[in-house]
Amino acid sequence: MIKPVDIILPKDLNDALAILSEKDAGIQIIAGGTDVVPGLAQESNRFKNARLLVDINKIKELKEITIENGVVSIGAGETFSNILDNPVIKAYFPLLAKACGTIGSVQIRNRATIAGNFVNNAPCADSVPVLLVYDASLIIESSGAKREILLGDFLSGPYKTQLKENEIVTRITIPVPAKQFAGDFYKLGRRRAVAISRITLALLLSIKESKIDEIRIASGAVTPIGTRFTELENSFTGKNIYEVTLKNLSADLGRNIIKVTGLRWSSEYKLPVVQQVLYQMLHNAVYGGGNDE
Repeated sequence: MIKPVDIILPKDLNDALAILSEKDAGIQIIAGGTDVVPGLAQESNRFKNARLLVDINKIKELKEITIENGVVSIGAGETFSNILDNPVIKAYFPLLAKACGTIGSVQIRNRATIAGNFVNNAPCADSVPVLLVYDASLIIESSGAKREILLGDFLSGPYKTQLKENEIVTRITIPVPAKQFAGDFYKLGRRRAVAISRITLALLLSIKESKIDEIRIASGAVTPIGTRFTELENSFTGKNIYEVTLKNLSADLGRNIIKVTGLRWSSEYKLPVVQQVLYQMLHNAVYGGGNDE
């Protein structure tokens, strides 16, 4: 049973920001409600101090997808269903469309918002690895101020972000890739549908003259938060595309994950799976079978 809590429906973004600037602690923003409502019902520690819900679900400024000057802008209140069906997303960011299609059920995708997925910053947030490899940035607003921050810098720890109490994430901006990439998104759960991720992996690969021109790799669920492996990427950029290169890259991903997480009880079975999945994704990207951009 959910304890009594007040709720306000601001008429627009400025109204919402004014409410956040005037109220004391205990405010919880709610959009789709697929995380907040169950959290309140379960008396989760993350929501135990919530006294006032500010429902931003009807704010039109947060509900559009546009493209301008080579940058796609996604409203923070857009649902996964809308993103999945959007032709701009399908054309330029097929991995994001694929990741959106794996989240929950149709009913959940119709309610859950993209910003809610990463503002929560659960290790299993499915949209995060894909947004990381696409170099996504966030537009964050408060009353009278606006700032932009890379998603990778925004995510500070499990269930922790750089978002301040008086701020709202209003948009996600993603540059359209300037080169041809192949890649894929992979998710493993305990069942085929409506599953919490145990492993997620996103890969983008660009090849030039039989060498790795650029590679981007990010994981979720196997690390405390969604993680981009830039050191690994840099160490293999420029290397020739040989079978041994793909195998070494895959093996090194496991070692990089251990650097982040240390050895865990799950490492024995998760790391071989992650390494094999990356190898298969790389093989498909190089020799065919991956998702082209």
